[in-house]
Amino acid sequence: MCGLAGVARQRPRGVSAELLERMAAAIRHRGPDGFGLHADDRIGLAHVRLSVIDVAGGAQPMTNEDGDVRVVYNGEIYNYLELRHELEVRGHVFRTRSDTEVLVHGYEQWGEGLLERLNGQFAFALHDRRTASLFLARDRFGILPLYYAERGGDLYFASEIKALLASGEVERALDPAGLDEVFTFWAARPPRTPFRGIRALEPGCWARWREGTLSIRRYYALDYSGAAAEPADALEALDELLHSGVRLRMRADVPVGGYLSGGLDSSIVCALAAQASPYDLRTFSVTFDDPQLDESVFQQAVAGQLRSRHVVQRIGAGDIARVFPEVVRHAETPLLRTAPAPLYLLSRLTREQGIKVILTGEGSDEVFLGYDLFKETLVRLFCLRQPDSQWRPRLFDRLYWYLAPQARKGDFWRRFFLSAGSPDDPLFSHLPRFRLTARIRDFYADGFRASAGAFDALAELREALPPGFMRWSPLGRAAYLETVTLLSPYLLAAQGDRMAMAHGVEARVPYLDHRLFEFAAALPDRSKLLGLREKAILRRWADRMLPPSITRRPKQPYRAPDIPAFFAGAEPEYVAELLDCASLQRTGIFNPEAVAGLVRRCRAGLATGVGENQALVAILSTELWHREFLGAAARELAPALASAQPAVPGAPIAA
Repeated sequence: MCGLAGVARQRPRGVSAELLERMAAAIRHRGPDGFGLHADDRIGLAHVRLSVIDVAGGAQPMTNEDGDVRVVYNGEIYNYLELRHELEVRGHVFRTRSDTEVLVHGYEQWGEGLLERLNGQFAFALHDRRTASLFLARDRFGILPLYYAERGGDLYFASEIKALLASGEVERALDPAGLDEVFTFWAARPPRTPFRGIRALEPGCWARWREGTLSIRRYYALDYSGAAAEPADALEALDELLHSGVRLRMRADVPVGGYLSGGLDSSIVCALAAQASPYDLRTFSVTFDDPQLDESVFQQAVAGQLRSRHVVQRIGAGDIARVFPEVVRHAETPLLRTAPAPLYLLSRLTREQGIKVILTGEGSDEVFLGYDLFKETLVRLFCLRQPDSQWRPRLFDRLYWYLAPQARKGDFWRRFFLSAGSPDDPLFSHLPRFRLTARIRDFYADGFRASAGAFDALAELREALPPGFMRWSPLGRAAYLETVTLLSPYLLAAQGDRMAMAHGVEARVPYLDHRLFEFAAALPDRSKLLGLREKAILRRWADRMLPPSITRRPKQPYRAPDIPAFFAGAEPEYVAELLDCASLQRTGIFNPEAVAGLVRRCRAGLATGVGENQALVAILSTELWHREFLGAAARELAPALASAQPAVPGAPIAA
């Protein structure tokens, strides 16, 4: 993968090479292997390259034969060889072996219809000189990012927000509604971001800019209309889709490795990758000194069976706190958990070991109903059918066996789930999570609370639900909400793409092959969640190739230490500095007195609940985020370009 950035001018006043270079420099970590740009009187395109396919010939921006179509692109088109053959039969002539050129000729042939033919993860910007327009597109699930801002009829776009800010022409300002969404869903829901005036192109959408006007259309919609019965050939179909999905994602001119957590999802991916790889598979894992979080026994078991060359990133005391400011800088958003930090360290280790393409198990929990949230939804419905039952609510204790006993508070714990909302509410499945996360608002400063006004993130989400949503099953509705509120804006972005690309590592996600998603979404719920046994059909399939210790173990969610990461040992200087009353008052988001009380509990070891852990990480990361992107020092990094000279119209520039 790579990084892209650019500007489209409403009037022909030119785009300066200096501006494009500055935008590209801000995201150079995404593409350390190459750099190129193009500028004319209206359009500027910049690209930083991570060379994976056609290492020698895939430089960008890339054009068609006459230069009428020019593209900058971040991602991989896994079926590019098949599409290339189809295009060559239709008379298109290719000059490179790269998947990028398929976008150029495919757009010439099919226009917007190209997107429906792509199997991949991508974000790209394509300048069509024939129509004097700019075409932007993002993959179906939002695996790769694409942000934009409009100012005076001009359009600014980039793979990361820091590139937009580096232009010096995009405002640096906080969006209270965006921040409030972070403290509701764990991330702002596209198109909103925590930055005022900066938007994220929604997954499964394309946009066209022409003469100062931006139009956005959806080309892919999630559908959870499950069948009544499992097809007789379901296991055979799943087998073909899993093998095909991984095989396609092994296409690269460099070695491909795998992240191995020790759970079912990553073990399946790594086992299939080991079969398809021409090299000895390289696998990488995170382990923790804390035995409650550590899965190294299972990781080593799978690595031993696969005979992979296995490398471990050990997370000890102080490691998370040491890199947390960098993690927030790359995430570009406040965080509610420290979980991205170990993955940041893992991607650094992966790149140091010479691997820059990695397969992950992300997406399986959403596709095959693996999270406890799905089981929790069924248990809540089961309990509410007999609200006076004394034993039914005890099922919640079985769901969260991995939490410390003090986090499960008997009747209070159970009542929390049963009082969270009505089954008639479209958001029923997620209301306990949203309710718990929203406790962060208790720490708002009065001024910030007033600035958020009457904004209601849940009401807005209800209004945005697709037609037919309530006709889906409760689990289908839950899977949709999990995908659009957590998977795309948080897991694939802050915890996925940003942590990997911080060190120039491309993460590929076979479970989000759209063919596999559509197959799984059409299965009956019980094929995926059988009683309280998650991923039922996936486990049945995996019995063929993985040891029982992996296929039959209960799911252990990936977690990292939160409050202990900052207070269990030597407290980093920045923690006390940012959580100081005077510093909090200057930022103006949180109430200093309320935060001081939380910090005292953290230092005394008394803050152990999920809500307090989320609140501490949210407050600290927000202060880091504000200092990095909105503070006075940040604003001085990108002065306005009043003195910049535009490039010569039509002249390509390469470096």
